[in-house]
Amino acid sequence: MESRNQTSMTVFILLGLTRDPKLQIPLFVLFLLVYVITLLANIGIILVTRLDVRLQTPMYFFLFQLSIVDICYSSDITPKTLQTLLTEHQNISVLSCALQMYFFICFATIELYLLAVMAYDRYVAICNPLLYPVIMTRGLCIRMLSAVYIIGFCSPVILPILTFQLSYCRSNVINHFYCDILPILVLSCSDHSVIDIILFFLAAFHTIATFTAIIISYTYIISSVLRIRSAEGRRKAFNTCASHFTAVLIFYGTLFVTYLQPNSSYSMDQDKIVSVFYTVLIPMINPLIYSLRNKDVKAALIKVGKQLFTAFRGFTR
Repeated sequence: MESRNQTSMTVFILLGLTRDPKLQIPLFVLFLLVYVITLLANIGIILVTRLDVRLQTPMYFFLFQLSIVDICYSSDITPKTLQTLLTEHQNISVLSCALQMYFFICFATIELYLLAVMAYDRYVAICNPLLYPVIMTRGLCIRMLSAVYIIGFCSPVILPILTFQLSYCRSNVINHFYCDILPILVLSCSDHSVIDIILFFLAAFHTIATFTAIIISYTYIISSVLRIRSAEGRRKAFNTCASHFTAVLIFYGTLFVTYLQPNSSYSMDQDKIVSVFYTVLIPMINPLIYSLRNKDVKAALIKVGKQLFTAFRGFTR
């Protein structure tokens, strides 16, 4: 193949999830259904946390932000994935590819820190319940959220800039369904060891730092809960953390599998499977976890649903 560099390369080609035409339509229908559920579920969380006065607390303030991030996170990947499933492969411009990579890393990083902040919120609520309104003020919540977004949008800037300054003389065909950094680096004929190091340390720092903060928070939470004498009191305390803890296990588990493995064990096919889980399924799973395992959210969803149904019936009459 003729040698090409970043200045002459204008498009990449995404191979997508499968090359089997028989699987493309079923997968398209499945991914479209998942995307619609993701949007509806997260919009539902956004509505109830804004409309129900009982959910005007720091915990649901951060849940509201998590739903916004999940919508953006999914929308950065899924629409292009649906396009690739309708054709054998799909062109994507270098600029679009760089933006998709950047925003994917941004929203993944933001979600990591949001989960850590939510763990701290649960720590204060369970370990210092009397001081909770004093500590978790609206000002503190906004400052923590601002720090989360600043870290999320600023820390990954260097990666797409360095990645798309490399020379690509092997191919412009990306063996993936979105512009992930590792499948793109495979195509480069330049030395990308510096990018490999930066990627590993950024992923390791953000993941380990936030996961450590979560572990510390839950260590104090479990210690505090075990000191509660009544079984009913312990059950209620654990229930306030169950949704968040489940979301943490799912999200961090997939990230550890994907990005904290040595390059020697990296597999494109394995990466595609894991990537489907955390780019497409987790944004759908998160609101379902919080709505199905949280009585307040379930009650609010039912209440808002009845109000919307009543309003719709009144409008159609």
